[in-house]
Amino acid sequence: MESGAEPSAALALVNTVRHDGAGGVTDDLATVGGTAEWLDGLPGPLAGDSATDAALVVDDRLRQDIVALRQAVRALFARALAPGPASPADAGRLMPADRALELLNAAAARTPVVPRLDWPDGPDAVPVVRTLSAKHGDPGARTVAALARAAVDFLAGPERARLRACTAPRCVRYFVKSHGRQEWCKTSCGNRARAARHYRLHHGPADADRVDGTDRADGAGTGPRSPATATPPPPDCPHAGPVVSE
Repeated sequence: MESGAEPSAALALVNTVRHDGAGGVTDDLATVGGTAEWLDGLPGPLAGDSATDAALVVDDRLRQDIVALRQAVRALFARALAPGPASPADAGRLMPADRALELLNAAAARTPVVPRLDWPDGPDAVPVVRTLSAKHGDPGARTVAALARAAVDFLAGPERARLRACTAPRCVRYFVKSHGRQEWCKTSCGNRARAARHYRLHHGPADADRVDGTDRADGAGTGPRSPATATPPPPDCPHAGPVVSE
């Protein structure tokens, strides 16, 4: 997000599928180690919840649970954008919305929650209520539940109306618009999109496709860097299909 605002855990989760900087797509949750590193770096409310629990052990079962939750949240993000386009990473492989809702709600209900009142120091500070997982039970279940509740809060909140899929070449990220004219998730994506637009205007579509890293005959972002431009999802994904960069 270009506004400098702290991204939500829901956005952080869906954007673990991202452009790898070399014309392909990478998955931050493809390994147990990558999942543990991602959890350690989570921002916002989850930083005070179970994601930083000292008792949390990141294993492949937890990784698979988080990947399945990510699929559900990406499907619901796509629903939020309809009839506009979803991220190209989801082309042809979205989980049905009703199943995504069921999975998300079941994950959010995996552990009981307790309210917590935070009231920072300062004359202008206002109290804020946060909902945290009760500190008992399985730390992995608490982590998944906290991520699911973050997605519920996002989808039921005001930021949903500003949710967008980045339209820059090769980008597969979602973002929340910080101003009315924002089209891309970050400055580098805007630069890449403007360069492709400039070449398309002056040299034709074929040259523009080479500039943006694709080789599209029918508008399909198959790309010349096979197999880098089509990265298969983790083998545990129940809705496996090619993840295609644009």
